[in-house]
Amino acid sequence: MSSPLLEIRDLSVAFDTPDGEVQAVKSLSLNVAAGECVALVGESGSGKSQTVLAAMGLVAANGRVGGSAKFRGAELIGMSRKQLNEVRGSDISMIFQDPLTSLTPHMTVGAQLGEILARHENIKGAEAERRIIDWLERVRIPEARRRLHQFPHELSGGMRQRVMIAAAMLCEPDLLLADEPTTALDVTVQAQVLDLMDDLKRETNAGLVLITHDMGVVARMADRVVVMRNGEVVERGEVDAIFSAPTHEYTRMLLEAMPRLDRTDRGNRPALVEAPAESVEPILKVDDLRVTFPVSVPGGFFGKRVPLRAVDGVSFDLRPGETLGVVGESGCGKSTLARGVLRLLDPKSGSVAWLGKDIATSSRKEIQPLRDDLQIVFQDPLASLDPRMTIGQSIAEPLLVYKPDMDRAAREEATCAMLDRMGLSAEYINRYPHELSGGQNQRVGIARAMILQPRLVVCDEAVSALDVSVQAQILDLLIDLQKEFGLSMLFISHDLSVVREVCHRVMVLYLGRVVEMAPRNQLFDDPRHPYTRALLSAVPTPNPARERARERVKLEGDLPSPLDPTATLRFMKSKLGEGEDVYRPKLVEVAPGHFVAEHDPANGREGLIAP
Repeated sequence: MSSPLLEIRDLSVAFDTPDGEVQAVKSLSLNVAAGECVALVGESGSGKSQTVLAAMGLVAANGRVGGSAKFRGAELIGMSRKQLNEVRGSDISMIFQDPLTSLTPHMTVGAQLGEILARHENIKGAEAERRIIDWLERVRIPEARRRLHQFPHELSGGMRQRVMIAAAMLCEPDLLLADEPTTALDVTVQAQVLDLMDDLKRETNAGLVLITHDMGVVARMADRVVVMRNGEVVERGEVDAIFSAPTHEYTRMLLEAMPRLDRTDRGNRPALVEAPAESVEPILKVDDLRVTFPVSVPGGFFGKRVPLRAVDGVSFDLRPGETLGVVGESGCGKSTLARGVLRLLDPKSGSVAWLGKDIATSSRKEIQPLRDDLQIVFQDPLASLDPRMTIGQSIAEPLLVYKPDMDRAAREEATCAMLDRMGLSAEYINRYPHELSGGQNQRVGIARAMILQPRLVVCDEAVSALDVSVQAQILDLLIDLQKEFGLSMLFISHDLSVVREVCHRVMVLYLGRVVEMAPRNQLFDDPRHPYTRALLSAVPTPNPARERARERVKLEGDLPSPLDPTATLRFMKSKLGEGEDVYRPKLVEVAPGHFVAEHDPANGREGLIAP
């Protein structure tokens, strides 16, 4: 048997901290053969990332590494920086979890990727540009040539992650270390990225170490699985054995906590509250809402500004105690729609009726008294919590604004009660956000949104970056809060498995427009629009045998630019127009409560064209 590509023996990683020594990795051993994918799974803090960072020579200054990590027989532990730099980026490459901190902020995308080719393959100029553009297009970045001249802060989180993946794959490495490579990506882009990594593994016989908390991704990609907890391996084995007959309780917990697209109930966890009857009067009615942004594009002597239709005529309603899921790829307008509904952005036109009052054109002064009923939980809790304020101050701040008559003791009592309701101890009240984990900070964000007992909460990717166990706890918490307070929710997510668990109805957006809207089970069991079918087909399920046998619905071509007024006609090329006169596909009710946008027969077996 040939020697392994990567061989780790008795690896240990420890850090010196003010509170003493922390053992991040404890006597870990694993092998990765050429052409093999080994998945490292476990919750945050289990030592997954530190394992591969130690092998790459990227442990922090206060860290100590022991044991052995060999690549093609050469010892990596203790290797000089110069020697490591010859290996890293060409023979061994890594996709980091947070692209914003991994990409250089003052360098353009083209300059950063060009530096890799110049350093490792001595490729420069036009040839380097062609290769960079090719990889950017392969990871589905629209208008790839224009992105070469943009800086990381000008791209969305999903696009930055795609740039990181392209950078890691530029030199087609022999060993790819992927640390949560698809966490921030849409399901369709995730599917394409996983296909790219799988193709690289198969075509070049590269080894792959995949760190992820998504057991569906593990089922799709891995040959073997290593389950870690508190720096130690608790279970390892072939992927089929791990999923069909896990032996360790921790592995069984991870699999049980995973939301599944192929399951209509929530297993042993709290059941979803019953959907309100159609006869119940909606508390929110949105009609033909449009939000645009002026964007500068090349043209003429000084360039020109064209409107980017982020939200292009969206209509829906929401009843008390109902959860409406909003899904779609990055750039489809999900977050912009939520901000337009809450009047955090000014809509260009349309109406937003809250309890019968149109707030779309209301002034800030008129909207302010309504804010206690309209709250939002953001995707990144660390970015939305003031780092200079304690947890208690952040949660109590809405009470200062909307209940000024409450004294300090009453505010503290309410804050402690809410912390307890979120499953957090009252001792957290004087801590700061950086002292809490991601899941704990997300609970603080929910506590701040719920302290005034609002009637509508927008959850904007509120659980997308959390471990599956923490994600399950947050979802259970939201369902319990909905039962307790009669809460209505707009639940924005790119994870359709989560949407199926917590939503009563689902609305699918494509480049600012609704292409399908239906009750939850109706949409997941009988998707009619080709875009919806492509989204559902891209979602991995935690079943290795089923994943290997699945045939996926793939969309042909690149993702259109949202600046192209004909982009929404991708599924209906029979009706074109010019500029503002471009035809807009209409929603047609194909079953009670099930609306589908017109599309050509060639784009789906139930081709739908309204008369």
